[in-house]
Formats: sequence, structure tokens, C-alpha cells
Amino acid sequence: MTKLKLKKHLAVLPKEDVMNLVLSLYDASAEAKMYLEMYLTPDYSAALEKYKKIIRNEFFPARGFSDKPSFATCRKAISDFKKLKADAISLGDLMLYYIELGCEYTMTFGDMWEQYYTTLETNFEKALKHISDHNLEEHFRQRIESMLNSTQCGWGFSDTLWDMYYDYYGCQE
Repeated sequence: MTKLKLKKHLAVLPKEDVMNLVLSLYDASAEAKMYLEMYLTPDYSAALEKYKKIIRNEFFPARGFSDKPSFATCRKAISDFKKLKADAISLGDLMLYYIELGCEYTMTFGDMWEQYYTTLETNFEKALKHISDHNLEEHFRQRIESMLNSTQCGWGFSDTLWDMYYDYYGCQE
């Protein structure tokens, strides 16, 4: 069913039926429940921590060792958080957190495979674009520079991240 058809169906339902539908949806889906809670009481701190934990677990699980973090899981965590209509700062925070952990993982365990770096570079670009699109450069500048200054690994990886940073922030002379 398209959104347009759904809208037409909902428009003719009595208010009580729409309310019952929303309550049923709330009970039926954890995602719907979280979305409705965020919509009605927009405090993203608990949700942000939940998704940070998912990402952290991919790189540094509570037990054992992660020999190949799942980037798909990390991207899904960011996508799911974005679906909650999170504020731009919280979403930027989560996007950078992903890159920070990727860099920390490399610094902890040594150089990785090429696709590892390419994936982090692509997602760093997405984070920078999000930050730029929402005029949050000054909010995140120090954090990004701190991350970049501590990332001296990966055969050109650090240079690529710096180049991307300068593309968005301009080269500091």
C-alpha cells in the first residue's frame, strides 16, 4: 500500500479507530514503539546510548575479540537511529562515534584490509556531509581534529581522512 492510499484510509477512520491502530502498532513492533516514544517525548540520550553500544560491540565486544567487525551492523544502527528522527547533533555524534571506534580498533589491533579503510572513509564522508548540511562544523571541530590527530595508521588512511576534513572545513594555514 502506498502512503497516499494509507492516508486516504486513515482519513475516513473515526479518531478512536486511529488511536486503537496506533496502540496496536505500538504493541506489535519494538521499532514502532521506540519511534512513537521518541516522537511524543523526544529525549534521544537513551536511544543514542543503545545504538552506541551496538556499534561498540562490533569493534570491542564485552566478551572475546572481534576479528572482523560488521560494518553492516554499524550502518544499520545508524540507520535505525536516524529513523527515530533524531536531532542533527545526536545523529552526528553517532556517525562520528562509528568512525572513532573504527580508528581505535585499527590503533589497537594494527593495520587492516583495504576494504576496512574504504568503508570507514566513506562513512566519515557521510558524517562530514551531515555535519556540514546542519551547520554543526564548530560543534564537532575539536572532536574530529582530536580523532584525526590520533589516527596515524593504514597506509594513507589518515591522509585521506584529513583531506576529507579539509574539503569540508577548509585548510587551516
